[in-house]
Amino acid sequence: MSASSVTVGIDVAKAHVDVCVLGAKSDAQRLNNDAEGHSALVASLLPLGVGLVVMEATGGYEAALACALQAAGVVNPRQARDFAKSMGRLAKTDAVDARMLAELATVLVRREDLGRFLRPLADELQQWLAALVTRRRQLLSMMHSERQRLQITPKKLHASIEAIVAAIKAQLDEIEAQMVGHVREHFDELDRLLQSAAGIGAVASATMIAELPELGRLNRREIAALVGVAPMANDSGASRGRRRVQGGRFEIRRVLYMATLTAIRYNPAIKAFYQRLKAAGKLAKVALVACMRKLLTTLNAMVCTGKHWDKSLHGS
Repeated sequence: MSASSVTVGIDVAKAHVDVCVLGAKSDAQRLNNDAEGHSALVASLLPLGVGLVVMEATGGYEAALACALQAAGVVNPRQARDFAKSMGRLAKTDAVDARMLAELATVLVRREDLGRFLRPLADELQQWLAALVTRRRQLLSMMHSERQRLQITPKKLHASIEAIVAAIKAQLDEIEAQMVGHVREHFDELDRLLQSAAGIGAVASATMIAELPELGRLNRREIAALVGVAPMANDSGASRGRRRVQGGRFEIRRVLYMATLTAIRYNPAIKAFYQRLKAAGKLAKVALVACMRKLLTTLNAMVCTGKHWDKSLHGS
């Protein structure tokens, strides 16, 4: 095999990583998931002329290693598992997962559209913004849980819950201030571009910057499928099934949903599009998802061209 056909699969855990190399003579190995282990892995892979390294997104445990390798592709765990099942590998161990990721890499590396399967590496600034966005989300979830408990808790204990809610709100205000300040300092131009579209606020903008780095790099169909707002065909023979959206990035889709609810009220282009779909007999939910897709693909085009929202391009 040529050097470019050498592929590596890495199964990432909290304490260690399992490595499998295909296309070159190299034994499977397990290394610590720390700076020392990352350095040792980089040193062992450098002479091999690796074409692609693939690992799963594991909630953050892969971030430092991906940055150390600088040539790694991070894939969705569901994609990796579906690939393993398609190859008849039903067993799941760290070593098996590493080999399946390496085999997946041999398939991906041959594709001209390789970029759409891999998540771009985030730099330190983007990683910190993603951490702030995630922490804000966690605090909101905690506050929601406490407020739900308030409804079923004896009144004598309400003061305890209200104290916790107040503490969470104080932390939430602090995290949001840090998030807005970080975006203003490091991503101000992109933030102003995104917020030029009515419906996109500070939270939606920060979330997209942090968790959708592909924005502006893919075409409209690819970005819609990536987020999970593209209708998927369900046809077989003469049967024509109902199109549905599925998969994608849930957290991006959630903030896009809230942004679209605002946009169908205050963004003239999205509002007119929504009303036109409703007048054509579309269900409210179907029309809303279509508006989500339209808003997303418009933002994608804006980032790609570097142009702010231009109402003259959307008719009267």
